[in-house]
Amino acid sequence: MYTFVYIKRFLASYTTRHVHRTIPVAVTDAWLKANSGKLGDRIRERSDRDGLGVRVTPKGKVVFQMRYRYNGSANAKRLDLGTYPAMSLKEARAEHLRLRGRQDQGHDPKVVRSTEKTAIADAPLVKALFLLWYEKYCKAAKKGHHEILRTFELYVFPKIGKLPVQEVTLHHWLELLEEQAKLRPHIAERILVNAKQMMKFGVKRKFIPANALSEIYSKSDLQVIKREDLRSLSDEEIAHVWRALDRSRIAQKNKLFLKLCLFYGCRNGELRLSRKADFDLDKGIWTVPPEHHKLGKKTGKPLLRPIIPEVKPLVEEAMKLSGVHAHVFLNANDDEPMGKGAPLQLPYNIMQWLRRHEKYEMAHWSVHDLRKTARTNFSTLAQPHVAEIMLGHKFPGTWQTYDHYTYLKEQAAAYSAWWKRLGELTAA
Repeated sequence: MYTFVYIKRFLASYTTRHVHRTIPVAVTDAWLKANSGKLGDRIRERSDRDGLGVRVTPKGKVVFQMRYRYNGSANAKRLDLGTYPAMSLKEARAEHLRLRGRQDQGHDPKVVRSTEKTAIADAPLVKALFLLWYEKYCKAAKKGHHEILRTFELYVFPKIGKLPVQEVTLHHWLELLEEQAKLRPHIAERILVNAKQMMKFGVKRKFIPANALSEIYSKSDLQVIKREDLRSLSDEEIAHVWRALDRSRIAQKNKLFLKLCLFYGCRNGELRLSRKADFDLDKGIWTVPPEHHKLGKKTGKPLLRPIIPEVKPLVEEAMKLSGVHAHVFLNANDDEPMGKGAPLQLPYNIMQWLRRHEKYEMAHWSVHDLRKTARTNFSTLAQPHVAEIMLGHKFPGTWQTYDHYTYLKEQAAAYSAWWKRLGELTAA
């Protein structure tokens, strides 16, 4: 009887002294809100769970803290995780749990946080990483690198250029890309392709831990759908354009430029950057050096095109118009080679002239459409492989490896037939 009473009193005493006193009252959002900014005469502290606590200064600053022992140390360490309300209670608990996990792996949480802060401070900005990638890779590998640089200057740098790369999340990128996809789909695709390459460059050189854009694609994620441009000029349209070139008041060098683009079916850049030394009028050969055509960086070979007698006067006139300068086609206001944007307005000028003087409405066309117009006609004037050579395309498979013939005679025959057709169309 006495023994039973003694045990009952002991249990009641133990419960009172040990159990109730060791149950912590967890921190709540309401408590944080009530104490944030609340002035006091001393430092106040409150425990949450598993070593996470809150410290409130006399001025009411609320700081989340992690208490832990590392490597068998007898003294507990404290690590500030963040301040409320900039860091929420949920975020503090998640960060505390993450650092506990790193501690279980043998890392000191304080060292982990310090290393991470240093990495963020040393991380390159988006603009800095782009410019490094641009100089190290893009300029050497991409013919249109100037356009890529301009695109990033206009659409990327103003929004995220000053942010550290590793702090730019996938959502930042998608917000930027989706905006452009609605307004300028081709710009969105250009940004995505080159940003992915820039990020890959950064990962390889240990500037950033991961490429946030590696699994993003223009078609599936941005709904950018490439459509083949099937525009080429009909015989009637060719006749109208040629007559407009003869009769309009646009600069003579621009008339010659468009006529030669239509005749040769060349990329306009091959003609824009052409030098007088590239045209051997005695041998009748136009040599497009590797650095001036699309395949040149891969093949290291020039393109060779014949200068037939009928078109020789056009080349001679163009060379004469540029005076003493080495390049054949120059900008209107300086002595530099014709810029990439210079020919863009020319089709519009022709269409305006036809609308005003001949009441003729043309569907929109570009300088590149002259290349497709020429290729369409080449199909009726030459064998397919000759037509591809005339366009500056490469042969498929091993054909390119083993066939080194220039096909200059075959090209000349096709160009002569094409010139004759142009004469018949424009004479009608």
